[in-house]
Amino acid sequence: MSGRLPPPVIVGPSAWVGSHLSKKRKLWHSRWSNNEIKHLEHAAEHFISSSVDLVNISKNNFPLPLIENRLKNLQHKLISGIGFELISGLPIEKYSIEESSTIFCGIGSHLGKARSQNSSGHILGHVRDTGVNVKDKNTRIYQTSERQSFHTDSSDVVALFCLRTAKEGGKSLLVSTETIYNEMNRIRPDLTPLLFDPIATDRRGEIPVGEKPYFKIPVLNWYMGQLTGMYQRQYIDSAQRFSDVLQITDEHIEALDLFDNLANDPRLYISMQLEPGDLQFVYNHSQLHDRTAFTDWPESDKRRHLLRLWLSMPDDRPLPYFFKERFGSIEIGNRGGIITPGTNLNIPLR
Repeated sequence: MSGRLPPPVIVGPSAWVGSHLSKKRKLWHSRWSNNEIKHLEHAAEHFISSSVDLVNISKNNFPLPLIENRLKNLQHKLISGIGFELISGLPIEKYSIEESSTIFCGIGSHLGKARSQNSSGHILGHVRDTGVNVKDKNTRIYQTSERQSFHTDSSDVVALFCLRTAKEGGKSLLVSTETIYNEMNRIRPDLTPLLFDPIATDRRGEIPVGEKPYFKIPVLNWYMGQLTGMYQRQYIDSAQRFSDVLQITDEHIEALDLFDNLANDPRLYISMQLEPGDLQFVYNHSQLHDRTAFTDWPESDKRRHLLRLWLSMPDDRPLPYFFKERFGSIEIGNRGGIITPGTNLNIPLR
């Protein structure tokens, strides 16, 4: 194992501690200026009038010269900086769902390539409680109002655009994967190496051609001098239902439990409530994200609703071969997402 483990302590901007970073809000929270908002609205108006299908939006047909440098700086912050950003200020109440989706997808096209988020080929996702059974092993937790758990998504970046908030709850939580590693190494260095062993994770019924209903990947991966995480505890646990999966040892369970406990340490994570018009960008390779449970409004037109993008970014870090089983490809700028038999990329507006 010695050849594939990081140094005892990882130092860098993405190895942040939530109790410190929450006091430095200007490092991760900004607002659009009035000119930038008008710029985005004008770009959306022009794109919609062109009648180009939204699935084909690109930085070429959605030019944003006024904020091009800002978006390049955002890319750098995600890949090489603290790993996330919150941008506020879009007047969402005046936009139609088509206008909101166009602005969001247009911004995303300047950051990277949108990836399919499910077996239906949706490259624009709708995050809301759809009433599905949370106990169903094939349910994706984001379709419920239940507490999620700290996890990564199957893409380089996950972006959220808040349209409406819940009546109560639904806070966004972020924690640094590197900080969890540092803390584990400090208090239980005997358990840390176990997280670099491949472990089965449930695909929740979304199975690519020729693959098993689960994939195997270490929770932590040390590759070319960088620590990269891939984690969803609920899906690790549910993968144990398959008869050909190697059962998790007691030692691995102890390591996973400690990893979870540290992720949920209020000292380590940062909490924020996304408000209507907020955009959040999170780099999956260095961050874990979570969402608290929520109580929704009884009126259908007031219920919590966020749009989501999964993005593959150019000039990103290389990923180890393990990721190919989940990402389909490890080609930089063209990796991640969920593709199953018959998947056709599309953007549902409703």
